[in-house]
Amino acid sequence: MTTLKSKLQEDLNAAIKERDELRSSTLRLTLAAITKEEVAGKEKRELSDDEVLKVITREAKKRREAAEAFAQGGRAEQAEREKAEGEVLAEYLPKQLGDDELNQIVAQAVEEAKAAGAEGPRAMGAVMKIVNPKVAGQAEGGRVAAAVKKFLAG
Repeated sequence: MTTLKSKLQEDLNAAIKERDELRSSTLRLTLAAITKEEVAGKEKRELSDDEVLKVITREAKKRREAAEAFAQGGRAEQAEREKAEGEVLAEYLPKQLGDDELNQIVAQAVEEAKAAGAEGPRAMGAVMKIVNPKVAGQAEGGRVAAAVKKFLAG
């Protein structure tokens, strides 16, 4: 069985052979982040695929935030680079939910929370508890929270 980490390693080796600088440096940094996580505790351990996904998600988020920061700072070239690295990482993540799908899940969760007696702005926590497991890894927390706020305000 191929683990996600070994797939990253294989893809890195292929990228190096193909002299794909962007892909190889992105995968190298991501594998370094995974290794760092593996030795972070008291003893070295292998990360599960789920834990590796969390690391990739975190790395992709860093790229997105850096791209935005560079774009705002008028450094288009660096912004493009960060965006491109983010796209490499996105290939390893579950497909992200579209806005329509996310809104549907949130709308259902708001109804469920209402049925359980949670309404208005205070229902935020209750709704998030219902939504989060349904969208795990498929939508970023900030995006989910924004959608929930919008529905509760409406």
